[in-house]
Amino acid sequence: MTGRLPIHPIERESYRILAERADLSSWPPGARDVVARIIHSTADLSFADTTRIGDEAVDRAVAALAAGAPVVVDAAMVAAGTPRVPTSCLLDEVPTAPPGSTRSAAAFELAVGRHPTGAVWVVGNAPTALFALLDLHARELVDPAAVIGVPVGFVGAAESKQALWDGPLAPLAVTCLGERGGTPVAASALNALWSLKESSC
Repeated sequence: MTGRLPIHPIERESYRILAERADLSSWPPGARDVVARIIHSTADLSFADTTRIGDEAVDRAVAALAAGAPVVVDAAMVAAGTPRVPTSCLLDEVPTAPPGSTRSAAAFELAVGRHPTGAVWVVGNAPTALFALLDLHARELVDPAAVIGVPVGFVGAAESKQALWDGPLAPLAVTCLGERGGTPVAASALNALWSLKESSC
C-alpha cells in the first residue's frame, strides 16, 4: 500500500479557505476531490460551476490507474505537472504537422495505434488533440477508460469540450465548459485521480 504524502500546512490552509468560499457538497465523493483539486491548483472558483464529470469517469479512471493502464497526455507540460503518474506523450515523434492537421492531433492518432483500448487520455492544451480523439472514437478506433479533456484557448477549446460533453464519451469524461482550462487543470484532475487510486489501494 502506498500512503499519501503528508499535507503541507499551506495546502491545508488553502483547502480551508476553499471550503469557506465554495460549496462543493452537491458533488459526489471522488468527483468532489477532483473539483476541489482543480480549484485549489488554479485559485479559480468558477470551476465549481463549469466543471463536468461523467457518472463513470472517476471510478473508471481510478480502476485504470490502479491496473497500470497507459496515461496518454497531449503535452509535456501536463506530464511535468504529474510527476507521480507514469505518462506517455508522443509529440516529439511528430516533428512537423501533417497537411491539414496539427502535431498534437497527429500525436494522438499515433498513440491510438499503440493504445487502442483502456488508456486514460488527457488533453490540457490542444483542442485539436481532443477533436482527434473524439473522431477516432467515432470511427471505433479507440476505446478509452476515461478522458480528461480540458484544453484552453479562444480557438476550438470551448467547442471541443462541449463536443466531448455532448457525445458518447461524456460518462467517462472530466471536462469544463468554456475557454478556460489548460495544463494546471489537466494536471490537477489527474493528480486527484491518482491520489484517489492510492487511497483505495
